[in-house]
Amino acid sequence: MSQPEEPTSRPMVRPSDGIRTGRSFWLWLGELLPQRSDYDGLSTSWRGDIVAGFTVGVVALPLALAFGIASGLSAQAGLVTAIIAGLVAAVFGGSSVQVSGPTGAMTVVLVPIVARHGVEAVFVVGLLAGTVIVAAGAAKFGRYLAFIPWPVIEGFTLGIAVIIFLQQVPAALGVPKPEGENTAAVAVRALGEAIGGGGMWWAFGLVALVVAIMVGVPRIHRGIPASLLAVVAATIVARLGGADVGVIGALPSSLPTPSLPAFDPGVVSDLFGAVLAVAALAALESLLSAKVADGMAGVGRHDPNRELIGQGLANMIVPLFGGVPATGAIARTAVNVKAGAHTRVASIVHSLVLIAVVFVGSGLVAEIPLAALAGVLIVTAVRMVDVGNVATVVRATRSDGVILAVTAVVTVGFDLILAVQVGMAAAAVLALRQLARTSVPVAEPLPLLDADTASALRAEHIVSYRLDGALFFGAVQRFLGELASIDEVRVVILRLPELQMLDATGAQALGEIIDELERRNVTVLLKGPRPEHLRILQEVGAIDRLAHEKHLFDDLDEAIAHARIHAERGAGVTSHERT
Repeated sequence: MSQPEEPTSRPMVRPSDGIRTGRSFWLWLGELLPQRSDYDGLSTSWRGDIVAGFTVGVVALPLALAFGIASGLSAQAGLVTAIIAGLVAAVFGGSSVQVSGPTGAMTVVLVPIVARHGVEAVFVVGLLAGTVIVAAGAAKFGRYLAFIPWPVIEGFTLGIAVIIFLQQVPAALGVPKPEGENTAAVAVRALGEAIGGGGMWWAFGLVALVVAIMVGVPRIHRGIPASLLAVVAATIVARLGGADVGVIGALPSSLPTPSLPAFDPGVVSDLFGAVLAVAALAALESLLSAKVADGMAGVGRHDPNRELIGQGLANMIVPLFGGVPATGAIARTAVNVKAGAHTRVASIVHSLVLIAVVFVGSGLVAEIPLAALAGVLIVTAVRMVDVGNVATVVRATRSDGVILAVTAVVTVGFDLILAVQVGMAAAAVLALRQLARTSVPVAEPLPLLDADTASALRAEHIVSYRLDGALFFGAVQRFLGELASIDEVRVVILRLPELQMLDATGAQALGEIIDELERRNVTVLLKGPRPEHLRILQEVGAIDRLAHEKHLFDDLDEAIAHARIHAERGAGVTSHERT
């Protein structure tokens, strides 16, 4: 008798193992860090990259200022975020054409944080969220984006667009933002306060001017930076007309000195949910933006894990300069691609353009009316919604329409991260419901040699069922109901080779139906379960519920022959008596 083998749970360590492990670590690290290949083709594309970077920098300026204010901080915070995040994410991220900075979706998350915990909490949340995102990238979580259904993404985007639109109502009406966290309620109160106010008409007029320019100019020439032109025009009109409206105010003429935000352990623990929300949103929006860019740019696919690393590092550094959490910006990324960007140099140039604004043009930026920025964001919110995509999802199936609507409503009414969770849950429930509907036993004739024999077997009350699809917890009740209705049958052959999925609940249900049929003197024969399914059936005891261990067959002809024997016995006629 041979001796038992030594346990293998603690293998012997060889010198080469350590070397192999070390090499693997450095290979893994190298995949997540900047590489020379990031700038392949720069020798021929640098002119286009510079033009694209300048173009997206001009477009990003009013958006950065607007999103900084909309977040509950300042225009300076938005500008700093666009500069730092745009530069860091461009160098360390996984996309060649992604442009990062403050976004409308992030403002929706940040506003309640500022309202509950103050401005300083935003910096703490950003730093910690960045750490979480880096860890997610290192753990290669980027690939899980594919599990988010399209209706959830479209519903999420629609909800964010509605919130951004409603957030601009106070500035568009020239009134201070009323207290409150519910965006719709705040917008309604702002409208009530604006009625009869003198500043309302100036603010509303400036918004209308910005909207008209941003909508009309692209129809004349798409190369003109419509948002910047609109902001400049509104500023000139407000200045010449002596409009009594709020303006951005003075901006520093240099970048802030980096410093660590104040850490209060008690506050940090209260911010745990906010940290996860910001991290999840930053990761989700950045990966979605990079995915969209892949289809537009034609410069290769992005690396989702490295993109998370880059966005995480950006969010760890931005708070040190007083900036807000950042993400990949879909609109600015699209402008970058359409302007001719091919490498990361374009995103880097975009940051340099914004730096130049800080050092040279801060005085001019200070005169921009807040209503003008509100107009920019209103147009941005409307353009976020792809009506064609929404209509396609709604028309596809009723379930898809429900998922989109639920996600959008929860986004507007409650919370962005909760909306994604609810949307995912709704998608899972409806998918399981649909799968359960298609996972039922199917009655089918037995393949016999001639029609006379087939007719004889039917007369002997032998039936066959083919189990298709998935037999899991969601399909159990339908399965039980179908087989429990069997009547005037003496033998049932359950054919299992076509069964694609089987879980413990499904196996238990199969055992229960075997018990039920055997109690009614109906013999159950099983044909050909897959090896992995056979193991589950044995573990839950379903096989033991067969009347005899030989009632499990690999060959259908043998199962049919055995079924005839039991059918004849059930009729009180043995084969011996018939002869």
